[in-house]
Amino acid sequence: MHASQRQHIATVMEVAADGAGARAAARHEQVIRDSWLRCVHEHRLDPTRMQEAVILPQARLREHQDQMEAFLHIARHGLQTLYSTVAGLGYVVLLTDARGITVDFLGDLVFEPSLRKAGLYLGADWSEQHAGTCGVGTCISTGQALTVHLDDHFDATHIPLTCTTAPVFDSEGRLSAVLDISQLSSSQPKESQHLALQLVKSVAHDIENAAFLHRHRPHWVLRLSSAPQFLDVQPEYLLALDDNGRVVGHNRRAQLALQRPDGSALLGRHFDSLFDLGFDQIGRFVPGRPGDQRAVMRSGGSELLFLSATPPPPRPGPSAERSAASVPAPLAALSGGDAVLDRQIERVAKLVNTPISLLITGETGSGKEYFAKAVHAASERRHRPFVAVNCAAIPESLIESELFGHLPGSFSGAGPKGKRGLIQEADGGTLFLDEIGDMPLPLQARLLRVLSEREVLPVGATRAVPVNIRVMAATHAPLEALVRAGRFRDDLYYRLNGAHIALPPLRERSDLGPMIDRLLGDMPGRASRRCSLDAQARARLLAHPWPGNLRELRNVLDYAASVCADGRIGLDDLPELRSADAPTRPASSLPAGAEPDWLQALREHHWNVSEVARQLGLSRMTLYRRMQRAGVVPPNRAG
Repeated sequence: MHASQRQHIATVMEVAADGAGARAAARHEQVIRDSWLRCVHEHRLDPTRMQEAVILPQARLREHQDQMEAFLHIARHGLQTLYSTVAGLGYVVLLTDARGITVDFLGDLVFEPSLRKAGLYLGADWSEQHAGTCGVGTCISTGQALTVHLDDHFDATHIPLTCTTAPVFDSEGRLSAVLDISQLSSSQPKESQHLALQLVKSVAHDIENAAFLHRHRPHWVLRLSSAPQFLDVQPEYLLALDDNGRVVGHNRRAQLALQRPDGSALLGRHFDSLFDLGFDQIGRFVPGRPGDQRAVMRSGGSELLFLSATPPPPRPGPSAERSAASVPAPLAALSGGDAVLDRQIERVAKLVNTPISLLITGETGSGKEYFAKAVHAASERRHRPFVAVNCAAIPESLIESELFGHLPGSFSGAGPKGKRGLIQEADGGTLFLDEIGDMPLPLQARLLRVLSEREVLPVGATRAVPVNIRVMAATHAPLEALVRAGRFRDDLYYRLNGAHIALPPLRERSDLGPMIDRLLGDMPGRASRRCSLDAQARARLLAHPWPGNLRELRNVLDYAASVCADGRIGLDDLPELRSADAPTRPASSLPAGAEPDWLQALREHHWNVSEVARQLGLSRMTLYRRMQRAGVVPPNRAG
């Protein structure tokens, strides 16, 4: 134990004995001293303890995330915006639920071991009852934004940390989440976090408003501001009214500003009691009129505000409501009843028309591109292009011009007419980036700009071109491991990982039988339309582990349908299947101690790159790139 930790423990114990007025703690704010007293007297925490961070196991973390899944999707953009602002300053961004469990996290994964040990990580429990005085826990206890800096913390284990937090309330005034930015250490005084505090409060307000607008789409939504210039772009107060003019929701600022002095609830109050205006005149304030002509006086003449009122949309009929709640047909066709896959499909069905980026992971051949195409086909972008880019198949020297396009003669070998890049080709539609883990680092920075600014700069150009695209990325590689190894940008990883869709391998799916029948029926060609399986052939297919997943299954059925007689596939019509003990997961691109399996395969196949790439389900370009990175030279090319 360091001297500073011993001194801190002594100060906390003096407060516990003498109360919040203890002289040793006079330099700490009242909110901090009050929290120390709660920790000792209410939470029964020992000031002498030095407790490691509590990290929930994955299953329990998932339970907390599932309970607020819709909110997490809404909040993600705010977290990404905040992280892009503070990442270069050594901060991580955390979002916790109302119980203090970290349900989302953005940070530099290069420092993952240190962050995890300190509790600045997914699944960390930062409730005051467990962690003592801390940014999140004390924010939950007080309902106010604050900074807990260094030895403000109760537990001496946490005194290197500085944590700045702001609460996020739901539209009924209940705390729903806490937004936090933290650093592992700081050499600056607490005043250095003032700007961080204002930034966190602003983003928390934006997240709160976004969740409010999502929740109250069926209601009248009132936007109010004390300045007409900001009424439509950044309103201070939000109210939701039912058809009778009663308040059914509000943001936190509206609650604090408009509730009665006695603190009685704003919910249920009538519009007429809040403003010197009848609800029957609300139509005067719909968008379209200049903001300075939409003034309204608060009841009693206490304040002049400017009001914009958005009416509720027409109510759909019962059949339309049922249709909206169902899974779109292109997505439903991906599953034959597997519970794990159905859960992923139900999740993504809610996101088909959002701008949230999707990261689709799964083993080689598990159907990542098919999944992305189904999301595109289910969305309002379905009449616009779906552009698939295999980041591993394009030579590294050409990938920049292929993605971003180029002007005439902008580089050696460039055509005289220039070329639109694949990103521009996807304008209005969907850009699918397959094998994103193989994108070279310099291009990752350019792609990040496209995602954040929604514009693309062709090679040789000086003026960016705006693009409207939905981005989905896919990989079988462990992207988090690539981030830790410094081979993939963490900010790009978080931007792509707006929602993570993990596809199960075929051997773990319970719908193999229905998928066999569906693929056989959908296969093009005259013979396949009449094909069926005899009992032995079906039993053989159902028993196979399918290390190549759906891709292998399609190839097997295509071959069998082509060679079978009279449309009946028997055991003899099936090609030789890879043995059950063949590798069931793709080769890792990260050598870790022993030889990577792709290198072992190259040795076993006498350096036949084409054969090894085919066996491992990789493109030859990917395999050559891995060889180059590892400094591997085939014996027949050495010297």
